[in-house]
Amino acid sequence: MKRPLFAQLLIALILALGALAPAWAADAGDFFRAIHQDNDSAMRRLLEDGFDPNTKSDKGVPGLYMALQEGSMKVAKVLLQSRRLKAEQRNATDESPLMMAALKGQLDVAQALIDKDADVNKTGWTPLHYAATGGHLKMIELLLEHYAFIDAQAPNGNTPLMMAAYFGTPEAVKLLIEQGADVKMTNQSGKTALDFAQMAKHRNSAELITEALRRSQGVPRGQW
Repeated sequence: MKRPLFAQLLIALILALGALAPAWAADAGDFFRAIHQDNDSAMRRLLEDGFDPNTKSDKGVPGLYMALQEGSMKVAKVLLQSRRLKAEQRNATDESPLMMAALKGQLDVAQALIDKDADVNKTGWTPLHYAATGGHLKMIELLLEHYAFIDAQAPNGNTPLMMAAYFGTPEAVKLLIEQGADVKMTNQSGKTALDFAQMAKHRNSAELITEALRRSQGVPRGQW
């Protein structure tokens, strides 16, 4: 019995899609292989063939985030040049490419992402937290120039100043204080930035925060 024309076309379409599926899978493998190898030529060919630059790994990691994390900067540049790239993508733990760029101190990448409307401010951990953790002064300045909330609180209440005090540098602590960070804020455990500096045994950072606390309370230097 001869099948109706519609049924014949439907079967042909299903067979065609089945034939294409392995090619799509191979493209995904090629995409992440190009990232791991920092192969910008391979990545450029994939994008020119129409592959989606916003593809995520099976663990939910965006390609650009992975490239920045692994230091595959040639591939990252190719991805950033794509008009189809969505700058504000998050991984499974709500981290964005801008956050990774901030942590790594990749200033040009951060500026390109901001130009593509990446979120400088977001709920939870922010790019400024990550910049402060890395102690990257230029990155901190860039984010603040784009209206990053200086006293943003992570889910546990930690602020960028606390992160700088524990993980960062005295220079980062000084910059944040000069830009108006609140030295008296506490996290959910009741810890202040001074506590963080003391826990990390960062004496210079602790002294900077202590001096800022003194000034905020109007206490003369000799009486502190």
